[in-house]
Amino acid sequence: MLSFHELYEQHSRDVYRFALFLCGDPAMAEDLTADTFVRAWTARGSIRDTTVRAYLLTITRNLWRDRQRREWRHVPLDESIGERGAFQAQAEHAIDLRWTEKRLASVANGDREALLLYARDGLSYQEIGRRLGIAVGAVKSRIFRARHALMALRAGGHE
Repeated sequence: MLSFHELYEQHSRDVYRFALFLCGDPAMAEDLTADTFVRAWTARGSIRDTTVRAYLLTITRNLWRDRQRREWRHVPLDESIGERGAFQAQAEHAIDLRWTEKRLASVANGDREALLLYARDGLSYQEIGRRLGIAVGAVKSRIFRARHALMALRAGGHE
């Protein structure tokens, strides 16, 4: 088993880079990194050497999500929702939406514009085509490429 110092030395840079990717703020990334290692220290007995990096990154992601949930508490909720599970689903949706909006910067402009008109504004393929001056087939292709790019980012472990 690694000593805490060895654990920190070996993994702190990876945890910081991951935290910075999630939040985009160096100060917050430092806080997340510190909080991650505090959590790891308090749970020392349950960390296995073979999965320590994944464990630390999971802690980091969960801490970031907890912060996002606290920030999104002011999001107006749908009045028709009566179940607690629905509230959790809506909070998760808000976090996923924020993640998606941050990552959209890496999607090509035309693809991003088509996806936003479809997903955010609720326009049909035909309406998007008219607005962008392109064929419906091109609209579908752009939306597909934008979704594919976002799925590739998420599949890369950047939750």
